Amino acid sequence: MEIMNDRKAEIKRKTRETDIELELSIDGQGSSDLDVQTPFLSHMLELFAKHGLFNLTVKGHGDVEVDDHHLTEDIGICLGQAFREAVGDKHGMKRYGSMTLPMDETLVTVAVDLSDRPHFEWKAELPKGRVGTFDTENVHEFFWKFAVEARMNLHIVLHHGHNTHHIIEAMFKALARALDEATQIDPRVKGVPSTKGSL
Repeated sequence: MEIMNDRKAEIKRKTRETDIELELSIDGQGSSDLDVQTPFLSHMLELFAKHGLFNLTVKGHGDVEVDDHHLTEDIGICLGQAFREAVGDKHGMKRYGSMTLPMDETLVTVAVDLSDRPHFEWKAELPKGRVGTFDTENVHEFFWKFAVEARMNLHIVLHHGHNTHHIIEAMFKALARALDEATQIDPRVKGVPSTKGSL
């Protein structure tokens, strides 16, 4: 199978609220180098890189003295932009991916279509409003902005679970594995995986 070693992207975003530098390699080994002011999000990004076999570097600072919202949202934006840039013309790519992932009492399904038509569906209720110091409503915000900026369909369904940390962690792991599947190069796929001839 052909491996495309140049599927990489670098994104920088600086506003009055956040300062982010992000590097992504789709065809990586699952390594991460993270300097993110929000510890819980940093932990989720580490899991994301590991389970997707992506190489990910993020330096993210922001107005966390206000709350974690701006930094979480903007990292989601940057990661989505990086994925859209890194997949390139999508020639030979599988395009679709899904994962149903168990984590202890939790079961989550994530499905993606790298269609260039952004859409986000969220079927989940998180039991608690905070994990440590992290406001869990920001999880929805992260995934929503990620899907929009990556221009993908992203569906997240929580089947069951009661530990909020487990639920969120399962979502990030399942997303990583779904994206790993969707971005794989399939030698049977000639050109773009669409009858339209472009994505």
